[in-house]
Order: sequence, then structure tokens, then C-alpha cells
Amino acid sequence: MGIWTDAFIAPAEPTLLRPEAFGRLAVELARERVVRTPWALLAGRLCVNASLNWGSVSGQARWDEPPVGTVLRTEEHPWDSEDPDDDPPPWGPSHEEARLLASGEKALDILPALRAAPYGDEDISVVFAHMDFGNRAITDYFQYEDGRSTLACFALARPQNRPLSAHDCGEMDDGPVLAVRTCVVHTFKHALGHLGLDGGPVPALASVTSRYFGPDQVSGKTWG
Repeated sequence: MGIWTDAFIAPAEPTLLRPEAFGRLAVELARERVVRTPWALLAGRLCVNASLNWGSVSGQARWDEPPVGTVLRTEEHPWDSEDPDDDPPPWGPSHEEARLLASGEKALDILPALRAAPYGDEDISVVFAHMDFGNRAITDYFQYEDGRSTLACFALARPQNRPLSAHDCGEMDDGPVLAVRTCVVHTFKHALGHLGLDGGPVPALASVTSRYFGPDQVSGKTWG
């Protein structure tokens, strides 16, 4: 028994990093052993609130390992058409469509792939396989290894709102949201009552993102 959580960290303002800086952020996450490759680069219409592993194009790129050039779309469940939900994500369904532009094992190969991407014109994400549990700082935070802990770096063409704290299986609430353009999202599963559900961002991750997002970076999470 446990709870799936998608946690994010972002600048306090909806800032789009320059493409060179976004690329360096992704590379440093791998170099400093926050994440493990392989990586996948997506471009198109993405939802920053889509569940990373379940149904999203990020999850498909991570788990299905499609060939480069494949167009991925959000998976729809039978009950979506039977009972349409007009609530915005994460309470309602996401509608994504994106092309897999590139993938690979070497983090440095992200940089030339990004230079050929429609950065700023379309939503971009770099999806990593999972957090690096060979890094003691990662293992100490999560307390156990879980290869399902996908991480994605988003660079959005237009701002999208992420709730700072929301139960995605409950009713939509009026809690605070943060407008984001650049952000990092990762998913994890913890037993009920685990510190990770209420604690702050992963220190090893926050250390890298603060170099690009600034000291006032904001974190939040959705769970359900």
C-alpha cells in the first residue's frame, strides 16, 4: 500500500530558461548523479500536470521506448469518454501530443538534440529513466530504491499552472497554484505516513536546480 506523488520544483516566476541553460540543467542532473539515463527528448503539446508514469507521453517515452520520430498521445481510459471531466489537470484528463525527437544513453548528447528542437515554439521535455539510487543522497531521501521514479525537465511554450499541493483523485479545490514555464517534475511512491510526502524537495535535486531557478525556487506536489 502506498501513495504515488508527482513533485515539482520551479522558479518563483514563469521563466523560460535560455535553451543553452536548459540543456546544461539536464546534463548536470545526470553528471551529478541525481538521475540515470537513458533520456528522451519530446516536443509538441505537453501537460506539466500529467502523471509522469501513467498514461502521459512522458511515461510512454520512458517505458515503451518507441523509435525516434514516433508521435505519442495521452492514453485515454474507457471511463474518460463515458464520464467526461472538464476539470483541468491534475483533476481532469490531460491531452498531450508530442514527437520523440531524440533519445540516448549519454547525457552530453542532449545538447545537440536540443539545438535542433523547436525550443520556445513548442513544449519541450527531457525525460530521464529514474532517480540515481547509486547516489547515497538520493537513497537516504527516498529510503529505498524504486526504478519507477521517472524525472522530466519541462520547457513550456506558454505558462501552465501547477497546484502547490493537491490530491489528484479528489475534487478540484481552490488552493494556490504556481505558473511555470521551466520546471522539473519527478514521481515516487511512498508508504502511507512516510516523511517524503510532507517533506521538502530532494536536496540533491534542489542543489542543482537552484543554480538555474535561483534561491527563491518553489516546490510542490500532487498525490493520489
